[in-house]
Formats: sequence, C-alpha cells, structure tokens
Amino acid sequence: MSSRDPVADLRRIAFLLERANEATYRVRAFRSAAATVAALPGEELSARAAAGTLGELAGVGEVTARCIAESLAGDEPVYLRRLTATEGTDLPAAARALRDALRGDCHAHSDWSDGGSPIEEMALAAVELGHEYLVLTDHSPRLTVARGLTPARLRRQLDHVARVNDALPEGFRLLTGIEVDILEDGSLDQEEALLERLDVVVGSVHSKLRDEAPRMTKRMLAAIANPHLDILGHLTGRKVAAAGPGDRAHRTARTRPPSSFDLEKVIDACLEHGKAIEINSRPDRLDPPKRMLTVAVEAGCLFSIDTDAHAPGQLDWLNFGCERAAVCGVPADRVVNTWPRESLLEWAAGHVRSARGTN
Repeated sequence: MSSRDPVADLRRIAFLLERANEATYRVRAFRSAAATVAALPGEELSARAAAGTLGELAGVGEVTARCIAESLAGDEPVYLRRLTATEGTDLPAAARALRDALRGDCHAHSDWSDGGSPIEEMALAAVELGHEYLVLTDHSPRLTVARGLTPARLRRQLDHVARVNDALPEGFRLLTGIEVDILEDGSLDQEEALLERLDVVVGSVHSKLRDEAPRMTKRMLAAIANPHLDILGHLTGRKVAAAGPGDRAHRTARTRPPSSFDLEKVIDACLEHGKAIEINSRPDRLDPPKRMLTVAVEAGCLFSIDTDAHAPGQLDWLNFGCERAAVCGVPADRVVNTWPRESLLEWAAGHVRSARGTN
C-alpha cells in the first residue's frame, strides 16, 4: 500500500507552479487531474495504474498520469522532486550563470554534411560568441540524407580543420569530431582508426527510433560501452516543434515522440563508462525531456549542453539548453563544456585509454 497521496502530490505541484508564476494551463492540468483522482475509488485508481489506463481519465494527461502512478507506487513524483529541488532558486539567474560558465559547444554541423555554412563561418561565429572551442561534428556515412562523411571525406576534413585552425584567432581552437550514427547493433558508423583520431565523438540514434524498448536499450548500451563514444546525443530522438527555415536538412521536420528504452540502464551505463548525456538546445528537440534529465542529475551523470547548430546563428541557442539545465538543477561542474579545453580533451581521450587499461 502506498504511503503517498497522489491528490496531495498533484496539488502540491500545482501550488509550486503557481508560486513560480508558471503558465495557467500547466497549473490547471495538475489541479484538474487532482480533482479527477479525488473523485475515484482507490481500487479503481490502483487498477488503472496497473493497467496503464490512467491517461484515459478525463483531465489526466501523460505527465499527470505518470505523477499519479509514481505516487501510488510510494515514490515522490519526479516532477515534484524537480520543483522541490529548485524551490527558491532564481532560475533565470542560474541559467545565465550556467551560460557564462560554458567555454564551448560540442555539437555543430557545417556544409560538409547537412549544415548551411562553411566550417570557417561556423568557427568565426563561435569566436564572436566568446567560445574557447567548437567541436565540428558533421554526420557519418550511413546518414545519406544528411550527406554523411565517408572515411575519405572525413580525412580530408581533418586536414581542412588543421588549416582553418592556423588562421583562427589565438586562444580559440576548432576541435575535430563527428556525430556518428549508432547503428542497429549498437556499433558506431565510422572506421575505428578514424574515430580514434578525433577529439570528441558524439553518438546519436537516427534510425528505427520506434524500436521496442528492449532492442533500443541494448543498442544504446552497446554504443555507450564503445570507448570511442564520448557524448550520447539527443537522448530520445524526439522532435517537439517544426524546425526553422535556416536548417536545411531539418526544414520539413515534424513532431516525433521519444524513443522507448530503459532509462535506468542507460544512465547506469553512462556512469560506469564516464560518458556524458547531451542536453540538446535545439528548440525543435529540447532533449532529453525534463523528467529524464532530472533522473540523470540525481544519479550523478555528466552532461554536455550543445546547440546541434546547423548555421552560425544557431550557435547562440545555448541559452535554451541552459534554461532547461537550470530548471533541473544541473551542476555546472558536471557539464563537460564548462571545463577548460585541455580538461575536455583529456576526459575524451581517457575513454580509449581506460578501455585499453593504460594510464
């Protein structure tokens, strides 16, 4: 028998949202759900929670249903934990402080794959924003719709980046990287020898996003265990809004639900292997969802707040990620791109060294 009262939890959430001056529709959602739950016999509520049909009740949506189920199980709802953890925090100030702490961006694209601008323009825009580094992460071969880089093209890009760095202002460095596809078996879509040459590797799932949870979990765990992967990109693959006109490859994107997987196992793997979870700042992604981000924060994960920029102006989207990070209580010292460049590089290189058992 649960020792928690879902009605009280829902009302507490509504109260905290009201006190934070959140949107009225959001407050109303929790108060409506509380009213619905209060009118139901306890047996019916428990039966619906067990059957997964809470969302069929009038006034109960996906988020409130999850809160009710967590409360009935005797757990403080994650939504409530997040609000309580940041209670009394000046969230705009916390977001600004986090943005000020960022030294670079670990996920950006150029016109070598599906970005809209040359590498030089992306690098100079990063300089103007005050970055100390920018990781160039164009796509890997199998993502043909995004003109993914074959091994030969990636080798040419590495030579090109070296020349670009020679012409960039002192104190700034363009880092080599890739957004490598996580394939269906969990392997990474690029030659191992090339991955080893790169400064930072972001790995993301781009295909079969609706796979069953056990299969997707196995796929993600295999990728996280790969010593060449450093950052797990846009965790759920969801899309929450249509993309803007400046993003060539994603211009016709539609909303897309998140993938299903075992979050606890994925988080445990990231902790075990010292990998970071990306907080993707794109307005059409804002991934991971705040509930998942809160759980990852509580577990002690590392993060990388990135723009996934496909054009120079999008490099200024870091604020969106910082706002979500502040709401979920992400500590700045666990965000890898608040670290000095050499610390970031040492951390990334350490994954391969650790796998080989060397110091």
